[in-house]
Amino acid sequence: MPHFRSTSSALLLAAAALLASCASAPPNRNPHASDPLPLANFDLSRYQGRWYNIAHIPYFLEDGYVGTYSEWTIRPDGQIDDKFFGRKGSFFADISEHGFVDTVEPGKGNAVWHVHLLGPITVPQWTTYVDENYQYTLLAYPDKSLGWIFARTPEIDAKTYAELLGRLDKMGFDTALFKLVPQKPEDMGKPGYLVP
Repeated sequence: MPHFRSTSSALLLAAAALLASCASAPPNRNPHASDPLPLANFDLSRYQGRWYNIAHIPYFLEDGYVGTYSEWTIRPDGQIDDKFFGRKGSFFADISEHGFVDTVEPGKGNAVWHVHLLGPITVPQWTTYVDENYQYTLLAYPDKSLGWIFARTPEIDAKTYAELLGRLDKMGFDTALFKLVPQKPEDMGKPGYLVP
């Protein structure tokens, strides 16, 4: 999910840059890249709360952040308060917070969200998988240019991570593009992790 600065001009620039970056994303080498994405069907009340960003396809808006997580909360009007937290460049940096409001599209099993950036400007966020215990979830852009692995805990075991990557592979993602997000100082510099 995209995380932008809060000023109007920054949001407009970020929206334009995000669209441009998706259009110029590296080619997807998965033979199932053109297959339609599945949509999860889940209980929105169980889904809300804190989710740690385990891995994602890198893009400029989350570039350099470590220890990232999101919190999704259902508002009285049915929309979602979408808050992103992370430290820019170092675990010694202060925690940054960026907030958005998301609209859940009716009739899609709660899986299709529209993240409001500014006025009518939105970007799509699709939930393609939620495990039965609501411990892991996979999010994506419909064109598969961006994807995320989230968990309720800041760390997951290697077997579970491989299984989640396997699901993304079957969905048509180029899983070689995914990078782990450092969630503790010891992760910094490890193979397969983002470099702040």
